[in-house]
Amino acid sequence: MINHSNLADFQAIYDYLLSVPFDVSRTQLYRAQELYEGFRADVPDSYEKCYDKRVYDHFLSLGKQTKHFNESMARTLHDHRIYVALGEFFRDHDYLKCVGIMGGHAMLRTDNMYRQIVFLCKRLTELGFCLLSGGGPGAMEATHLGAWMAGREEKDVEDALRLLSEAPSFHDTTWLSTAFEVIGKYPQTKYESLGVPTWLYGHEPSTPFATHIAKFFENSIREHNILTLPFGGIIYTPGSAGTMQEIFQDAVQNHYLSFGFSSPMIFLGTAFWTNEIPAYPFLRQLTEAGKYKNLSLQLTDNPETIIQELINFQERVKANPGEFNLQ
Repeated sequence: MINHSNLADFQAIYDYLLSVPFDVSRTQLYRAQELYEGFRADVPDSYEKCYDKRVYDHFLSLGKQTKHFNESMARTLHDHRIYVALGEFFRDHDYLKCVGIMGGHAMLRTDNMYRQIVFLCKRLTELGFCLLSGGGPGAMEATHLGAWMAGREEKDVEDALRLLSEAPSFHDTTWLSTAFEVIGKYPQTKYESLGVPTWLYGHEPSTPFATHIAKFFENSIREHNILTLPFGGIIYTPGSAGTMQEIFQDAVQNHYLSFGFSSPMIFLGTAFWTNEIPAYPFLRQLTEAGKYKNLSLQLTDNPETIIQELINFQERVKANPGEFNLQ
């Protein structure tokens, strides 16, 4: 016998899922044009009305850890669909050529490290790697700017950096409009990159330079993806608490060979990773003591060393295909 009171409950859930400002049944990753639909650089308050901000405001209004059953279901369904869409993305992209860049959201566009990341990621993209980051500002934005500018001359990249320097921080009111200015001046459809941001840190805008954006509500799902998808290796650039978390989460899965093998862990910035935050010597010490096993560690200031390390890993993949079966 059908319980009609239950049917009423199901109808209420269904009606709620239709009412939220996001699509719980979407089948594709986001594009910047979709997240920022309604944004106009010449209208200062237009960001407040765009899709990304409407969803973020809704997210905050019901709590980052909501106790609202219907809302919890809506967020879970949305994140599940984004996860499925990630799988579709990697039907066309090789997991083993996916390289992650981790680093601080506060890194300024005028910082020399930002510039280094841009040129490094430009080279890696041109070599056929798929670049992935947490999809926000700072080092993450530099990752996708580099991928966006792949194939162009150095002077074009310098011009893009000049335009972006007018709004060095994501706190600047023209941070987003200068990014779209660069995109408009240097359009491209050839090169792709993947950003994986979260509405938990919705105050940090998602970079529009990422051609594909997997934006999640649950940061735990987001962190899992940004550390497990880049089987080609992860490059750690200067950051703070979030980057530290990612280093040791990555070290755990490499230690246990969670996916059957260990990917390179490369630290860019010798002084930072040995003096300011001595994560590299700590990992090296633990490895030598046998507390960590299977870690492939590299510390350098030279982008060419990073590129060669990643290429060497790809050669190992080609030479031992059975070791790297991700089916």
